[in-house]
Amino acid sequence: MKPFLTLCAICCFLAVFRLPIEYYTILRILISMGALLVLYNAVRFKQYYFSLIFLFILILFNPVFPIYLYRKSIWIPLDIITGIIFLLIAFVEKPEEKKEEEVIEAPEETTAYPVQPRLHSRDIIINPKKPREN
Repeated sequence: MKPFLTLCAICCFLAVFRLPIEYYTILRILISMGALLVLYNAVRFKQYYFSLIFLFILILFNPVFPIYLYRKSIWIPLDIITGIIFLLIAFVEKPEEKKEEEVIEAPEETTAYPVQPRLHSRDIIINPKKPREN
């Protein structure tokens, strides 16, 4: 996911220059897909502030019903801010992922045979009745 979000950010930064209209159509599709991906993950991990931000980006850059602002001077700051947001999402580590990595990186004991749990005398249930002798 990190390379795709980095690509989205680079494309946003390139949109500052005067390019053909086809580039901006491809940019809308690419940014919409990236925003949809981040929006899905934000809702899944219950990060509602990020979901609101990327819902706004998805609406702004959607290729189906495009929003035309008609001035390049309005789009330039929006493209730069969107690129910075994509870079932040791509490269800032989330605390949940860090905790999971620490658990995964714990040293594991490897043995040739599976280890059976030890039974201590306090773990054994003893029947209090003595068996009858005949």
